[in-house]
Amino acid sequence: MRATSTFFALLLFAGIRSWAQEDLQVLPAELNGGPKSLMLHRYLLKQADAALDAREKSFEKIKTADEARAYQEKMRAFLIERLGGFPERAPLESRTTGILERDGYRVEKVIFASRPGFHVTGLLFLPPGSGPFPGVLVPCGHSGIGKGEEKYQRVCIALAKQGMVAFCYDPLGQGERHQVRLPTGKTTGPNHTVLGVSCIPLGTSFAQFRIWDGMRALDYLAGRPEVDPERIGCTGNSGGGTLTSYLMALDDRIVAAAPSCYLTSMRSLLHVNGPQDAEQNIFGQVAFGMTHAEFLMMRAPKPTLMCVATRDSFRIDGAWQTFREAKRFFARLDHPERVDLVETDEPHGFHLQLREGAVNWMNRWLKGRDGHVPEPAFEVLSSPDFLVTDSGQVLDLPGERTVFEINADMEKTLAEERAKRWTDTPRQELLDRARELAGIRRTALLPKTKAEQISSIPGDGYELRKLTLSYEDGILLPALVMLPAQRSGQAVLYFDGEGKQRAFEPGGEFEKLARAGTIVVAVDLRGLGELHDLIPVTHTGMPAKTDWQQWFLAYLLEKSFLGMWTEDVFAAARWLRTYETEGETRNRIRVIGVGHAGPAVLHAGALEHELFAQVELRQTLDNWASVVGDRQGCGAMLLNTVHGALRVYDLPDLRRVIGDQRLTVVDPRDSQNQPLDSDSRVR
Repeated sequence: MRATSTFFALLLFAGIRSWAQEDLQVLPAELNGGPKSLMLHRYLLKQADAALDAREKSFEKIKTADEARAYQEKMRAFLIERLGGFPERAPLESRTTGILERDGYRVEKVIFASRPGFHVTGLLFLPPGSGPFPGVLVPCGHSGIGKGEEKYQRVCIALAKQGMVAFCYDPLGQGERHQVRLPTGKTTGPNHTVLGVSCIPLGTSFAQFRIWDGMRALDYLAGRPEVDPERIGCTGNSGGGTLTSYLMALDDRIVAAAPSCYLTSMRSLLHVNGPQDAEQNIFGQVAFGMTHAEFLMMRAPKPTLMCVATRDSFRIDGAWQTFREAKRFFARLDHPERVDLVETDEPHGFHLQLREGAVNWMNRWLKGRDGHVPEPAFEVLSSPDFLVTDSGQVLDLPGERTVFEINADMEKTLAEERAKRWTDTPRQELLDRARELAGIRRTALLPKTKAEQISSIPGDGYELRKLTLSYEDGILLPALVMLPAQRSGQAVLYFDGEGKQRAFEPGGEFEKLARAGTIVVAVDLRGLGELHDLIPVTHTGMPAKTDWQQWFLAYLLEKSFLGMWTEDVFAAARWLRTYETEGETRNRIRVIGVGHAGPAVLHAGALEHELFAQVELRQTLDNWASVVGDRQGCGAMLLNTVHGALRVYDLPDLRRVIGDQRLTVVDPRDSQNQPLDSDSRVR
């Protein structure tokens, strides 16, 4: 420490200013029993555990059949509301593009529209004869070739050979249903989180698109003359297990279900795997008490088989915990025998034992035929035999729409409604609604901000102080202060998505301000700067950091990063107003938000204008509306996405609240975080 102080003294004596980045770290590498970069993760997990504890207590109170049915209705209503409801049914406009005759079954290549101009490609596997046969829907898991994946074909062929019609269709972003075309003309997938970011500001969900595709696929399957609509089943693996779980909970036509390699306990999932793709996260579900077990309970007492793998990444102990809860719930409805579990000693995947378990389950409950039937040997289709469209992509169909275009149309309607609302409704009422949507408490309701000085280094005309700010258990915000020797009563409060250190460039604007008498305070918001988790992940179509998992963890708790960051801004501003002042004197604060920190600063300035004399935004997202329709890079804006915000307000509405006299906008950014030309800005 003495050698470091001597080094800085020599630099000062020489008239040189140089703060090395490592010297601007405030917190130790380890904090509260773990890396400081995972502070936000620990904070959110603690809240998730508390919510899951409360849910378990509520579950234990369900003792009668009437209480069980009331619980089912409550969960179903919540799930549908959080999905954003469902669109109206339109004509399927289905057609068969080809027929393949195989040994003991035939395959029809099918295409239908789940929404107008929005097509689904699938393969229908039919046994010989005219039926009517039981029908089984097979949603696909993650696979680049979708329905062409061998294991998904195998379960369909096995079902057909047992006298059942199986319908396997491509999920959005996979197989023939890519939603993103690169500038080179090549399509790419699966893009699930990018597609999710397009839906969330509208108050809908990518899961809604996925579920509606499945429901319309059931419409098609049940409407085939060869299929008995009273004997319908559903089975799928991984992402297909997710869709099977959703569909079996929401669509009463599904008599028998067998989700594979998805169901575990929510506690296990969050602690071990972390949140998964966008469609697997329902807004506020953990806060509400909806776990994987609830998907089983919502359909009780209809026959349901959990297909699980001992060495799955979705933990087997969590799967057994969920099974136990489901078994008890089915017993409340007098049918514990209708829920069962098959486990294979394998890693994640639709392995032979699980496929056989699913097929035999369908045999039992759809055909009344019990006993084990092994999967026979057979060949599967190869490309291009399993392709339905001529080009291999629905994007090439005339007039085909994407998720982004459907969402953009919805946003146009919402934009008209917002414009009218902001004309006819009292401003404070709209700001209160914005607070509610983003989850932002009033400053007066936040716990008192506590500041602790860690160290101090003398500078040229100012003193550099390292501080921590805290106002909430589990959250400690690192701050750097340039405190002038002679103070003018002016203060700058700086928040940067890349970290507070960018305010300390040698000879930069803030050092000049400090020497002129302005207090400069730079703070890292939770999860940013030195609190940022830099562990890379490899999920295709997702941001390149684990930020997306932390964001979805907050999403499951009905929180937004933007809301938490805005409260951090409030807490820092409230403290700074009286920092190093005397009597009733208050520092006059100019707040600056850069990059990902910008929207939080914008919200703070609009919601509590009395805290800030001036608000400045740099390299900040211009509006949410453009994010909705951006198929190329809207995933970059996940961190500042707020569920349902566009039903009430957009960022330009808040800028107008602050007004041109108090607000400065420098280098605004588009939905891909690229500079936005002045003609494209929303005023």
